[in-house]
Amino acid sequence: MYDLEKTQIQIGYLPLLDTVAILWAKQRGFFAELGLDVSLVQEASWASLRDRLAFGFIDAAHCLSAMLPAAALGEDPLGIPLQTALILSYNRAFISLHQELCYELGITADDSAQASAEKIVAALRQQRSIHLAHVFKQSIHHYCLREWLALANPKVAREIQLLTLPPAYMVEALTKHHINGCCVGEPWNTQGEMLSISQIVASSQEIMPKVADKVLAVTADWAMQHPNTHQAMIIAIQKAQQELKNLENYTAVWQMLTDFNIIQFQSLVTLHSQRFHAIEQMIRNLVEGSSQPKVKDFEWLISQMAKWDQIKIDENLKAKIIRSCILN
Repeated sequence: MYDLEKTQIQIGYLPLLDTVAILWAKQRGFFAELGLDVSLVQEASWASLRDRLAFGFIDAAHCLSAMLPAAALGEDPLGIPLQTALILSYNRAFISLHQELCYELGITADDSAQASAEKIVAALRQQRSIHLAHVFKQSIHHYCLREWLALANPKVAREIQLLTLPPAYMVEALTKHHINGCCVGEPWNTQGEMLSISQIVASSQEIMPKVADKVLAVTADWAMQHPNTHQAMIIAIQKAQQELKNLENYTAVWQMLTDFNIIQFQSLVTLHSQRFHAIEQMIRNLVEGSSQPKVKDFEWLISQMAKWDQIKIDENLKAKIIRSCILN
C-alpha cells in the first residue's frame, strides 16, 4: 500500500470513448485496491474541465494533450502548468460531414482523405457556405481539420474560420444544420452515422503521425504535493488499460459505457455487430505500446501550434516546454 498524501480523489472527464480506462479502473475496484476513493466528474466542455483542473476543483483529468503545451506557453487564459505521466489514447479523431453535404458534393466512402478534402475546398472556393467545427483550439482535432484541408489547398486550410463545440454537442449541431462537418473523437462520429445524419470521411490516422491525443493530466503543483497518490492513480489506470486490451468478453464494458451515457446506440450488439466489434477493437488499441508520454508527441503538437495558431517559439524554449509537460 502506498503512503498516500490524499485518498479522496476527483477525476474529471468528457463523455468520450477514450475515457474508458478511467471508468473501468473505478468499476473494477482498481483505485480502491490502492487505497483511493475516486469520484468521477463529467464535464460539459474541454474549457470547463481545464478550468476546474487548473483551479483545484478536481484532482486529475482526462485531458487533451495539446492543452499542456498551450498552458506552458501561456496560450490559454490561465497559464497554470499542467503535466502528464500517462497517455489515454493516440490519435483517434475522425472527420464527419453531414450526409446531405456528402451527397451534394459527391463525397463517397471510397474517397481518400485528400479526395474528400479537394471536394470541400472546391465548394468553398465557389463561395459555398460550409461550417466546420473542432472541439478545442489546442487539440489534434483542430490540427487534423487544418491538415486535411491542406491536402487540397494550404491557403484555404489557413484562412478558413473554424467553430469550437464540445464533443457531445457535435451530433446535435449537425442535426440542426448549425455545422456541416466536424472533427471529433468517438463515439460521436458513429452516433452521427447510426442516426443517418453524418458520414465519416477521414481518420486522423490517415492525416497525421501517431501522436498522443488524450492524457491523464494534473497541475504541476498538485503532482509535486501528491507524488504517491498520483503514482497510485497511474498504476490503477494502467491496470485497467491492460485488462481492456486482453478482455475477451466486452459485455460489461459496453454496459458501463451505456450507463455513463457515452454509448447511446440501441441494441448495437444484435443489430450492428460490425460497429460493435469496430468500437471494441478501438478500445483495445487506444494505446498501442507504451502509455508513457514521449518527447516526440509534444514536439509535433508545438510544431502544429506554430504552424496553425501562429505562435513563435525558439528551440531552447520548445525543449523547456516539452520537459515541463512530461512527468517522469
